[in-house]
Amino acid sequence: MANRRTPPDNPPAPVPLPVRFLTPEDIASLFGVPLETVYQWRRKHTGPPGFRVGRHLRYHPDAVAQWVTDQTHQTAA
Repeated sequence: MANRRTPPDNPPAPVPLPVRFLTPEDIASLFGVPLETVYQWRRKHTGPPGFRVGRHLRYHPDAVAQWVTDQTHQTAA
């Protein structure tokens, strides 16, 4: 039994996933902008960071919230 591995005393906590990743349509609705604006932000790298799931574009809610915070601080400075 010397080859048997024992689990660590403190395993890493699982990373909680958001309730739902946001779609480009969600972003457009959230900010009250046309869907094409969301795609332009992506092309110009000026909007919230998104990622691809296959051919689908998604946004992590935390990343969107951080982007809003960053935008707020940039305009206040």
